[in-house]
Amino acid sequence: MNTSAQTPLEINGTLIEPGTNVYIDLPVTQLYTHAPVTIPVHVIHTKHPGPRLFLSGAVHGDEINGVEIIRRVLKLPNMKRLRGTLIAVPIVNVHGFINHSRYLPDRRDLNRSFPGSETGSLTARVASIFLNEIVSKCTHGIDLHTAAVHRDNLPQVRGDLDNPEIERMASAFGAPVILNGALVDGSLRKLAMEAGVHTLLYEAGEALRFDELCIRGGVRGVVSVMRELGMLARSKQPAKQHKTALVARSSSWVRAAQSGILRATVTLGARVKVGTRLGIVADPFGEREVDVLSSASGIIIGRTNIPLVHEGDALFHIARFEQPKAAEAAVEQFQAEHLNDVDPLLDEEPQIV
Repeated sequence: MNTSAQTPLEINGTLIEPGTNVYIDLPVTQLYTHAPVTIPVHVIHTKHPGPRLFLSGAVHGDEINGVEIIRRVLKLPNMKRLRGTLIAVPIVNVHGFINHSRYLPDRRDLNRSFPGSETGSLTARVASIFLNEIVSKCTHGIDLHTAAVHRDNLPQVRGDLDNPEIERMASAFGAPVILNGALVDGSLRKLAMEAGVHTLLYEAGEALRFDELCIRGGVRGVVSVMRELGMLARSKQPAKQHKTALVARSSSWVRAAQSGILRATVTLGARVKVGTRLGIVADPFGEREVDVLSSASGIIIGRTNIPLVHEGDALFHIARFEQPKAAEAAVEQFQAEHLNDVDPLLDEEPQIV
């Protein structure tokens, strides 16, 4: 896409002139009641040439941290000095968001339904609309997610690091962990990348819950990427010495060997070795207890939050690193900086508790 000069941008028939800041309701469908369902879109289309970046939240309707991240980004004072174009879509899956559900009413996963179809299922139609009216108009994107219901994710970014532009975005984001994630069939990230839109995925927190650490990390990460892309000026604050985010070589889940009640003994971000006890699964009487042991050395980047487990359930997600101790240090610094250090530009919002 040519970004050497700003030209009018068209979304769903609405012509957006350079130098304008507009809200668009992108039509999706109607409810049974005849009430329309629309995807809310906020477009800041400046007169200054630069990248076109989309921010998307709630592709899974119960993953709400991204909604708050986008709200805070849009309120930042330096958005008035933006270059290029920002297309913010805090709630992509409106049906799921209203119903506190990961899915749309047809029970399909939107993030496995791209590129979608104008004449397919409801989920396929939403995927088609979002891909064609939003993603295809951009050069870059950041898709904001959390773990699924009853699970929690350590803040992490995922992307195809063989792509130099994605590697640049991932490094700039500043999450403590980078997963060199494969492109999953039907995912927004895969279809965006195939369309030439460099897209990064941020995973942090739990479904249907706000997490202040994850939100602050997301806001600062988005702003850092925008600075790296030249959409925002570099910070005038003195540079801090940050732990370099480490790239995980691979990751795997440890699963329950039997059904029962889990007593977890490690936290997110903990460094583990092969054979480390992660928890204990027992029946309600305690007659049969089985240790849950780590199958790899690395860092816990995801875990279940519900103690009631069936045999085969995914319990702990472990990312493998060449230097697990360094990865643990990066996690600790991330937590300290985002909850204790104050950035006068980014931290005007009261902390959610």
